[in-house]
Amino acid sequence: MNVDTSLPQDTADAKAARRESRRRRRSSGPTDPRGGAPAPQGAVQGDGENPEAEPTGAARIRSRLARLWRRRIRPVLGVVSPIGWAVLGVAVAAWTAGLLLHVTELNVLALVLTVPLVIAAAFVLGRANYRVTLDLQSHRVVVGTRAVGRVEVANPTQRLILPSRIELAVGAATAQFLVPRLAPEQTHEELFAVPTRRRAVLVVGPVRSVRDDPLSLMRRQVTWARSQELYVHPRTVRLDEAASGFLRDLEGTPSSDLSSSDIAFHALRDYVPGDDRRHVHWRTTARTGKLMVRQFEETRRSHVVVALDDLRDHYSGEDEFELAVSAAASISAQTFREEKELTAFTVTANQRTAAYRPLMDDYTELELRAGRQGLHELGQKAADLAPNASAVMLVVGAHATARELNAAATQLPLGVLAVAIRCVDGAEVRRSAIGGLDVVTLGALDDLPKALRAVGR
Repeated sequence: MNVDTSLPQDTADAKAARRESRRRRRSSGPTDPRGGAPAPQGAVQGDGENPEAEPTGAARIRSRLARLWRRRIRPVLGVVSPIGWAVLGVAVAAWTAGLLLHVTELNVLALVLTVPLVIAAAFVLGRANYRVTLDLQSHRVVVGTRAVGRVEVANPTQRLILPSRIELAVGAATAQFLVPRLAPEQTHEELFAVPTRRRAVLVVGPVRSVRDDPLSLMRRQVTWARSQELYVHPRTVRLDEAASGFLRDLEGTPSSDLSSSDIAFHALRDYVPGDDRRHVHWRTTARTGKLMVRQFEETRRSHVVVALDDLRDHYSGEDEFELAVSAAASISAQTFREEKELTAFTVTANQRTAAYRPLMDDYTELELRAGRQGLHELGQKAADLAPNASAVMLVVGAHATARELNAAATQLPLGVLAVAIRCVDGAEVRRSAIGGLDVVTLGALDDLPKALRAVGR
């Protein structure tokens, strides 16, 4: 039998096959008209009735329109300044009214407004293919020193590039300099210096090339180099040996705990099985006739805590807070240089003490905060972070009261050397005491060594 020959449609076998096929379709559900496979339950039959087809197409259209707006339309509209839009609006209104009402004066006004717009468009037309490099000599400087950098503008093309203006953003300010006409493969370099009067994290950049007209109707700018961060570290003073003498302890701070091995000798005792033979005191053993070993007193390595109060209500102004930050940074830097264990923090933040650079970076980012936390929380945090501290330095503002200082001191562990440095702008160095807390008044950063020498007496 030829397989291409169709069966008669009116035979009994054909009718039975059609009935069996209809029964199978009813039992298995509706089928997809394009194939024959069962359609999913709840699917709507018919072309163009799939509920997912139309949203997918609409999403694609919206995506294309958004891309067109972002890449083509918005850059063009952004070229026109607010003044330019005002002039353009008046010109369009004057042209419309003049042509419809046949008023010659309006047509003349429209022409007068249109000519500057055309000239402004000629100023911003064209494209400059620069290669711009922004290079900072150092990304970290100290307050009072200048941060030096350079901007190099090169013409990597084989055609002449007309003069333009380059803008460099430095924090909230903007520096401008002119780039002359550049021949193919020619470069132009500009040096700049950023004055640093206050502690801050400055954003240097981006570098933009700007084209605009003399009337500032249109302005076209292109960004060529990304911004970079410049850390202006707080000013610090180096503490001499006399000033930091209260932190120096070759053998650490002795405690009342006894140990079989340390560097602080305490007494001799009888030998007990298990003691290290290296600690046997042979002269005493020979004299007494029995083994005697050295008994040591446990010591702790010097651990300095620098707690800086950053509550706005405790300071009379920004300059006083800057003095406090510089004092805390100076003590932290000295402790770090002497390779002693350091813990530095404020109520809301902890400074990184693993390396000098991140330590100063964290001090640079500190700001005054508004809140209700008192100094007792600063003392409690010192006790929690460094329960074995040997010295705690509390750096506070002029408005910190004696009650608050005493509350902070009561939170500290017993036996710790507690010193409060009270920063008062322009005050003379003087020393006082509140219970077991030494309080020194600091009026200028250069007086910090003198203030610490007063504590060490």
